[in-house]
Amino acid sequence: MISLWVLRWAVVGIAGGLFAALYWSVLELLTQGLQKFTGFSLLLVMPLAGLVVGLIIHFLGSPGEIGLLIDNINFRSGRLDIRKNPSMILASLVSISAGGSAGPEAPLVQVTGSFGTWAADRLKLQRQDDIRTMSLAGMAAGFTALFGAPLAGAMFALEILHHKYVVEYSEAVIPAIVSSCASYLVFAVITNLGIAPTWYFPQYSLDNVNNFAFAILFGVIGALAGWVFIGIFHGCDRLFARIPGPVYIRTTLAGLGLGILALLLPLTHFFGHEQLTAIVTGSFTAIVLLTLALSKMAAISVTVTGGWPGGFIIPLFFTGACLGKAMAVLVPGLNSSLAMICVMASLNVAVTRTPVSTTLLLSKLTNFASFTPILFASLIGFFFAPKVPFITSQLKSKQDAS
Repeated sequence: MISLWVLRWAVVGIAGGLFAALYWSVLELLTQGLQKFTGFSLLLVMPLAGLVVGLIIHFLGSPGEIGLLIDNINFRSGRLDIRKNPSMILASLVSISAGGSAGPEAPLVQVTGSFGTWAADRLKLQRQDDIRTMSLAGMAAGFTALFGAPLAGAMFALEILHHKYVVEYSEAVIPAIVSSCASYLVFAVITNLGIAPTWYFPQYSLDNVNNFAFAILFGVIGALAGWVFIGIFHGCDRLFARIPGPVYIRTTLAGLGLGILALLLPLTHFFGHEQLTAIVTGSFTAIVLLTLALSKMAAISVTVTGGWPGGFIIPLFFTGACLGKAMAVLVPGLNSSLAMICVMASLNVAVTRTPVSTTLLLSKLTNFASFTPILFASLIGFFFAPKVPFITSQLKSKQDAS
């Protein structure tokens, strides 16, 4: 069963892991420097960061977005444009390190996916399925490197492509898994990250069938939150669309808005990787948690619609954790870990339509003993999501909406 194809998939994964390790190292260095700015200085630093992001995009071109990437996989034989990478890399490094509410998963997935296309061209592959498979293997490598979850990374690269068909390109499953495993090993060896859980939630054991009812209830809450987020996002999108002039005007104004939010609610600053730990371990009132959740939805929306590149999975996890913990505070006796993780899952799935990879991902990131409640919540988020998906390119045609 070992063939030249396995070596090709592994090489794509190794390259993805190497790039992800370099990107993460540079991102951490920049973030450590910019984290020193707090308080009213953010009202200057954030607009300046937005101006830099806008100028990069203005001169190097639009870095694209997840919707365009999905379109290219489905309709351009899986070919991803490597020429967009300089803009994406530079703009996202500034965006994320300055404190935008968007994470590095989108840049990593785009860059490593386009490397898969580049590798297919160097190998002179002609079949569309082969080119698409190499691109998907690259996407899986990028996602896996960040989250340290090879199986979840492989599934995400396939699930994100359609709003209701979990694995449309089944021929790419094994290539994506091979590439993910190679990427995971390389990234973990270089950075020593991704081995242990990212967030340490209070331990929870599944010992009562009633817990599934709670998981479903939390799933409904997460799905409703997904509707609210989508509404806020579209509202911000319409607002920024009305702003005339070059892109750096919008990115600068977005930076000002993010600076104001960060000044008022410091936990909305940055994409939530470290801030989520504060939610898990800290003590907050329900009002504060609900305010943080709504403010983070606004921060994600302003970041993305304002032109700051990045992904929204970890920011959505932060939002879901706030909502879940608020439910546990309001109703004494509820298990806070179960509430937080189930709402995190359902909210993310309602937005991204990735129930399988989200379940696997959260099980790994939180070291949750039983992923079955997460799966229940994820399915609730999947089936209670809007008919037309948030990522509209997941609809291949109008008939797909039926």
